[in-house]
Amino acid sequence: MVGWNTLSALVFALLWLSGTAFHASSAETKTFPSFWSSTEKAVEQSHTVLWSQRVDRHGVIQDHLAELPTPEDCRLGKPNVIGWWSPIEDGPMFTGLYLPAACERARRSGAVADKTKASRLAQGLLKCASVSDVPGMIVRGMGTDGRCHYPLGSDDQTHPWFYGLHAYATSGLASEVELAQIVAKMKEVADVLQSTGWRCPCDGDFKGQFRGGFQGHLFRDAVRYLFMLRAMHDVTHDRIWLEHYQQAAAERPNGSDKTRAEICAAGLSHDREAIKGIEDYQMWIYVGSQGSLVKLIAMEKDQTLLKYYRAGLASNAKTALASIGVHKEFNNGDTQLYGDANWREAFVPWQPQKTQEEGEKQSKVADKAKRGTRKHYESRYMRNPLAAAAITAMTGDGQGREAIEQAIRHYDYSKLYRSEFFFAECAYFALPPVDGKSR
Repeated sequence: MVGWNTLSALVFALLWLSGTAFHASSAETKTFPSFWSSTEKAVEQSHTVLWSQRVDRHGVIQDHLAELPTPEDCRLGKPNVIGWWSPIEDGPMFTGLYLPAACERARRSGAVADKTKASRLAQGLLKCASVSDVPGMIVRGMGTDGRCHYPLGSDDQTHPWFYGLHAYATSGLASEVELAQIVAKMKEVADVLQSTGWRCPCDGDFKGQFRGGFQGHLFRDAVRYLFMLRAMHDVTHDRIWLEHYQQAAAERPNGSDKTRAEICAAGLSHDREAIKGIEDYQMWIYVGSQGSLVKLIAMEKDQTLLKYYRAGLASNAKTALASIGVHKEFNNGDTQLYGDANWREAFVPWQPQKTQEEGEKQSKVADKAKRGTRKHYESRYMRNPLAAAAITAMTGDGQGREAIEQAIRHYDYSKLYRSEFFFAECAYFALPPVDGKSR
């Protein structure tokens, strides 16, 4: 089965090519001024918009503001059975990637409100692992009734689920009750994944099938798999997880002549052949991978493994730094149509889908005039540079600070349709404070 890694890149490339009308040649080199003079004010606006508009009642970040799918939509697969382009497409992914930043914000401020927000996000992740009747399935988000969801999850939802909950569980913010609840659920999901060969289960009409996994030969596969195994030992202290981790680090995945640890040293450049255009529009799918390297370095004592992880961390930061500057090409006054907000009318004609392949095919069907081009504009000129900023900032040594802060200051966050602007906070709270007092 084609994994999300490759498939998503192909789908995005096709959609990008179909929407390039907005990107006239004159705009390729035109740059626009930053909206903010203060990085801190930019971060506060981003935070306010996120929490006032994009975090749902369960504590899960929605992709964008739009009508939620109903139980019937989820059952039938509208706009498609994968849930792509709906407002609940990436709930655990976005929430899990953002939660470490929320924890760091709460640690620095000490404010009850910030601690409460971090707890709310953790509870949202727990809910995403509790509404399916299939153990181990992490759903993409919940529709109108608070339980309905699309039947296909993915590795891109599952890894950030672990990443976010591990951050909260080790932050010192969780109460004893919360911590016990989180560790129990993480163990439940990890045990299921261990039994499936770390393939992600589906439910509904796709029960018994899987979508995505972690034992492939790409960098994303290797680093995410190793992190989840090591994180499980970190929260359970059960030696079996450490043994699984050590074995996995020394293994050569099918199709690779390198061990997983060696693949980690190569960083995201290892994936260029399989995932095209990484620097241009796919940085966002590597934020969790970079964060996983950071956590592996913090948990690891073996000097050989540390050498590999640090090499990957540095390589990724260097690659990402070169992608941050494209934020200057984003015009805060842009008025292109964002038709995804009206997904019921934009993604037509609809047909029933009985297989995952049919779901992927349906996801490519859209009324281009009604969909517009704004999503692809934000993806290239907002999501990618802010994700690149987060990846660079995660080295923790302040390298690239000027470029990172320039990107954060560039946007009027109140005018953005997509919620991936949360990467601005991920970047900001990964940077060491200038005064050094919070560390």
